[in-house]
Amino acid sequence: MPTRRRLTITETDELAAALDAAAVRWPKIRTRRALLFRLAEKGRESIDRDRNDEAGRRQAAIRRTTGAMTGAFEPGDLERLRDDWPA
Repeated sequence: MPTRRRLTITETDELAAALDAAAVRWPKIRTRRALLFRLAEKGRESIDRDRNDEAGRRQAAIRRTTGAMTGAFEPGDLERLRDDWPA
């Protein structure tokens, strides 16, 4: 049966402040352990959201610039450029 890794985390001043803020945000969660799990979950959701936002920005940039170089090259330019490269 596969086992999961166990993590040991020291409550630093920064982590304590994060847990204190989480306790205010989610007052029904009573244990610092449960708050830590909630923070990790919300952090993952934030990362996923950032990744999706970034993908959307890239796709929008591609749509905005599609066709911007139309007419900049003549037919056969690609082949001529390739011919300039050593074999």
